Amino acid sequence: MEETTQAVEERARPGSAERLIREVRRKTRRRFSAEDKIRIVLEGFRREVPVSDLCRREEISTAIYYSWLKDFMEAGKARLRGDSLRDATRSEVKRLKEENGRLKELVGEQALRIQLFKKSLNV
Repeated sequence: MEETTQAVEERARPGSAERLIREVRRKTRRRFSAEDKIRIVLEGFRREVPVSDLCRREEISTAIYYSWLKDFMEAGKARLRGDSLRDATRSEVKRLKEENGRLKELVGEQALRIQLFKKSLNV
């Protein structure tokens, strides 16, 4: 791919190396699936391996591990609290949205009928 002169000049400017490094790191950053995050957090729970060794092996920082751990614990607490206030499933939400749309149509039709009826009484 041929580089433009603007791209070449961009790299020649002071401070552009840092920008380039940040861009490369952003594009090559590892992305962990939810299953991988859960596996790593649960492995840290078992305490068979120190967290620092686990993080080194998985090539993540300990700050990331503890962030995932906090998210994991918060999600668990939210889910347990949700036992009394059951969360709606996607299908329930979809059904409720459809029902809401139908009811809005009915209200609109009724408002139109009332308006027509009022107009017919005034004539």
